[in-house]
Amino acid sequence: MDFFSSKKSDLFLVLITLGLVTFGTAMIYSSSFIIASTMKNDGYYFLKRQLGFFAVGIALMIPGVGVRKNGATRWINLGLFAFQVAEFAKVAVILFLAHYLSKYEKDIRDMKQGFLIPLGVAGVVMLLIIKQPDFGTMVLIAMLLVSMMCLAGTRVLHLSALIALAIPAGIYMVMSHPYRVKRFLSFLNPWENARDSGFQIIQSWLSFGSGGPFGVGLGDGMQKLFYLPEPHTDFILSVVAEETGFIGVAAVISLFCLFVIKGFLIAFKKQDTFGTLLASGLTMLIGFEAVINIAVVVGLIPTKGLALPFMSYGGSSLVMSMICVGILLNISTSGSARAMRRVRN
Repeated sequence: MDFFSSKKSDLFLVLITLGLVTFGTAMIYSSSFIIASTMKNDGYYFLKRQLGFFAVGIALMIPGVGVRKNGATRWINLGLFAFQVAEFAKVAVILFLAHYLSKYEKDIRDMKQGFLIPLGVAGVVMLLIIKQPDFGTMVLIAMLLVSMMCLAGTRVLHLSALIALAIPAGIYMVMSHPYRVKRFLSFLNPWENARDSGFQIIQSWLSFGSGGPFGVGLGDGMQKLFYLPEPHTDFILSVVAEETGFIGVAAVISLFCLFVIKGFLIAFKKQDTFGTLLASGLTMLIGFEAVINIAVVVGLIPTKGLALPFMSYGGSSLVMSMICVGILLNISTSGSARAMRRVRN
């Protein structure tokens, strides 16, 4: 454990990140080559774009580099690629909560200062996101909000009331939209709509079942050949399961576990509240996204449309995940106060 807690272990965090990105990039190539050849007349289309996103992510991950850019309509077209605004929103909410909850640390148990104001600001962001609509990201931000307020010391009574109100509100948001009801019913019994709404999860199960302990071999999977929808994005772990088997999936989960352990060790070795909350929030963001994505592809929860951090194809997710790592490295190596100034600038 001394290795995990030493300053030299920042290299360990970088190696975990690079391991996940490298494995993910290899699987993106394997899962997307046929699709890219058919749709784009270039089997390397998604691979080349992901490598470009990786280069941007590496540049923004380096400690000391400031970031000054402050059906569903979720994207901003930047010319060369489109960026998903919700990815910025997640990190922005974490930065706000860490700053606000640490600034009003002495009043954290007060109803207004410690509960209503942070809830109101995060609530506005969640309302904007659900308007896109993006139910999965809204749920993720709600999880981050409750977790960070709990860490900051908000009254349990206040948080319990929030959760009690959030459950019926969530049920209403699901029941008021037919496509969400259909998705939930398919989750309960995908075989009833095996050729429609249940098709994706059934194909994912076939991927896991086909892989066995060691997989069918990298590049030799069959489910990615137009059976499993979007194999290089949200369901990339299904391709990992088929081609590398239980061993590959266990390796991915282990890397995420090590990432979370290291992130929390960075968080709790800091003596100021801001550094602890910021590092904890960023760590939970990566951890929650990974848990939700894994739960979706194995059929434990309904589909949410959240990427697997560092591994799924997509510039928005990859770049913002690597920015999170960069901030964690800043907190660990430079002290949370200096990291705060850099983030604010």
